[in-house]
Amino acid sequence: MPGRSGCGTIGRVPDDDAAPTEVCPGCGAVLAPAPGAGPAHPGASVSCTRLFEVTLRGLREEAAADAGVAAVVREADATYDLQHPVPPAGAPRAWRTTIADVAADLDVIDLAVLVGTWRRTVLEDAGAPRRDERYR
Repeated sequence: MPGRSGCGTIGRVPDDDAAPTEVCPGCGAVLAPAPGAGPAHPGASVSCTRLFEVTLRGLREEAAADAGVAAVVREADATYDLQHPVPPAGAPRAWRTTIADVAADLDVIDLAVLVGTWRRTVLEDAGAPRRDERYR
């Protein structure tokens, strides 16, 4: 459809039909609003909280039986808490990696590897030492 303006890359999707989004106040992830209301993690949007819960659900189920998995869950929780401070610290921080990035790569990279990379990147972004024991 040459000459047609206001369309997406396919040429048939109008820009004004874009799905609604929300920005998490903690990590800045841009996500589709979560269906239904529910409590959010302090400092996070409901959609970001739900994405975190869904992404970690399988690991949380395995954590009681596997100490290694439990350690990964603790790393994920500490990383998420660091990105979603209460009260929010001043202006939103620009994070290079969020739970949305972790969730997006689940089909190609092991979740434990993703959590470790996410943790290291967030600690670097926060200016914390890489081996800070609080996040191990």
